[in-house]
Amino acid sequence: MNILLTISFSSIASGIHHWLVSTIPNELLAKSIEMVIVGICLLLFLVPLCFILGYMERKVAGFMQMRYGPNRVGPYGSLQIVADTVKLVMKEGLTPTGSDKFLFNLAPVIMVVTCMLVLAPIAFAKDFQIWDINIGVLYVSAISSLAVIGILMAGWSSYNKYSLLGAMRSGAQIVSYELSVGLSLISIVILTGSLKMSDIVMSQETGWWIIRGHIPVIISFVIFVIASTAEINRAPFDLAEAEQELTAGFHTEYAGMKFAMFLLAEYINLFIVSAIAATLFLGGWMPFHIGHWEAFNHIMDFVPSSLWFLGKTFFIIFIIMQFRWTFPRLRVDQLLTLEWKYLLPISMVNTILVTVMAIMGWHF
Repeated sequence: MNILLTISFSSIASGIHHWLVSTIPNELLAKSIEMVIVGICLLLFLVPLCFILGYMERKVAGFMQMRYGPNRVGPYGSLQIVADTVKLVMKEGLTPTGSDKFLFNLAPVIMVVTCMLVLAPIAFAKDFQIWDINIGVLYVSAISSLAVIGILMAGWSSYNKYSLLGAMRSGAQIVSYELSVGLSLISIVILTGSLKMSDIVMSQETGWWIIRGHIPVIISFVIFVIASTAEINRAPFDLAEAEQELTAGFHTEYAGMKFAMFLLAEYINLFIVSAIAATLFLGGWMPFHIGHWEAFNHIMDFVPSSLWFLGKTFFIIFIIMQFRWTFPRLRVDQLLTLEWKYLLPISMVNTILVTVMAIMGWHF
């Protein structure tokens, strides 16, 4: 086998860590440099990822509406998102006269930083994880909840009634749908017996939970996809950015790079919820294994773990993008009715079913 394939990402990270500690006598400074390197690597991954997702969104929209999508700038329109980025970079970033300038400028930074923090415990491939914390699922739920602070801050500090209305809508929406998202995650935690992301992935070595967990886990997966779509303010749950009512919602007053940061955060959030769904329900980087079928499982192992993870993640991204071009936008009352009268009661009953199934050992 090629020697490059046998080198794990964890061994590379350990090598860099030992080199920094041995070169720099101050341990705190060495760790700070290590964190800066991780942050730069994340940005180098996230910026091209957002280009890909932006291009993919427009092509999916074209596919759903039986049109081409971008097809002028670059081969098959592949450079259209680059042209849009150049336009955003060159645009002047204006700050409203009556706004709270400090909070107005801080809001997009909070959005992007929160997204980057949530990526820490997600395993992108075998032995490729920034921080394998033992409360990974709880960490993801807690940190992702901070994003609403950036949205509320942006809406309030803009000194614009439409921005404030959009922020208030988003706050109510995120707080409501977080309950269903949390209960869906608890279902997998109950079956796994661990909050650690790596343990959850390894527990699916003989089969993904969406297959082994029968109908209750399928229900949890469907609720998670619907509720997380609402939590990241994607259509048909984009009441916080309803163009016909609120112009652009909480980021109406933003332009240039500040607006680009909100766009970046939206696509990162889309990737995060899809990656979490892939990790908890579809095995993450774990190949498709069937029980103790050694020959079949061995063949599946030939596919790199990173491809398994990205394939599952982009499959869920495609589903969420299809939502936008399939369903009309819900009204505010319909949005909250869906959560409080349907998704939340179903999630609570389903959690009880999963608990009974785990106690009785009825899963595969």
